[in-house]
Amino acid sequence: MINRASRFAPALLAVFAIGAAQADEVQVAVAANFTAPIQAIAADFEKDTGHKLVAAYGATGQFYTQIKNGAPFEVFLSADDTTPEKLEKEGDTVKGSRFTYAIGTLALWSAKEGYVDANGDVLKKNQYQHLSIANPKAAPYGLAATQVLEKLKLTDATKAKIVEGQNITQAYQFVSTGNAELGFVALSQIYKDGKVSSGSAWIVPANMHDPIKQDAVILNKGKDNAAAKALVDYLKGPKAAAVIKSYGYQL
Repeated sequence: MINRASRFAPALLAVFAIGAAQADEVQVAVAANFTAPIQAIAADFEKDTGHKLVAAYGATGQFYTQIKNGAPFEVFLSADDTTPEKLEKEGDTVKGSRFTYAIGTLALWSAKEGYVDANGDVLKKNQYQHLSIANPKAAPYGLAATQVLEKLKLTDATKAKIVEGQNITQAYQFVSTGNAELGFVALSQIYKDGKVSSGSAWIVPANMHDPIKQDAVILNKGKDNAAAKALVDYLKGPKAAAVIKSYGYQL
C-alpha cells in the first residue's frame, strides 16, 4: 500500500525550500537613537516580507570604524548623512541606495517632572551638577548638543559639568538613572505618540544646531541580499513612516 504522506513529502519539501530561499536575514547597524523605532518596525517588516532583521545598536562613528574593518553589516542606518556619504565615496556602499530615512530632533531632558522648563532656561540657571551628552566625535546628537551650548554661550560654564556617554543611549541612561540631573538626548528616546512619555523636556528648536539628517545605505556586503533591498524599500513605505513620525522624527 502506498503511503500518501510519503508521496507528498517531496512536494512539501520543495515548498519549504522555496520559502527558505525567499526569506533572508539582514544584518543592520542602527544608530542608537533609532533603537525603539527600528524595533517597532522590525516586527511589521518580518510579518509583511518574511525577512528577518538582526540589529546592532551603537554610535555612528564607531560603526564607521567597524564597517571599514570588515564588520558583517549589510545595511547601515546612520545618525547623520555625512558618514554614509563618506562610505559611498570610499566605495563601501551599493551605488544609488543612500537616502534620508529620518530627520532627528534633539531634546534637553530630565527624569524629574517639572525640572526642565519649556524654553530650556534651566541651562542658564546653572544650578545642576551634571549635564549628560553623547560623545560629539562619534554621535551626531552629541555634536548637536555642543552646538546648542555654543549658541547659548554656555560652553565654558558647562565644561566641568558634562558627563559624556559613548553614544546617545548611554547619555540617556546617565539621566534616567539619576547620575545626571539633565542631559541632551534624542527626542525619540522620550517621546511616543505626540508627547513626552516621562520626566520633563525642552524640545530644542531645529535652528539651534546643524540638521540631524539620518541617512540609510546598503553596504557592499548586502548587495546580493534580497532582505537588505526589502528593508530599504520598507523604510520608504507608509507603515514605517507612521512609526518613525510617532517617535518625534521628521521625514
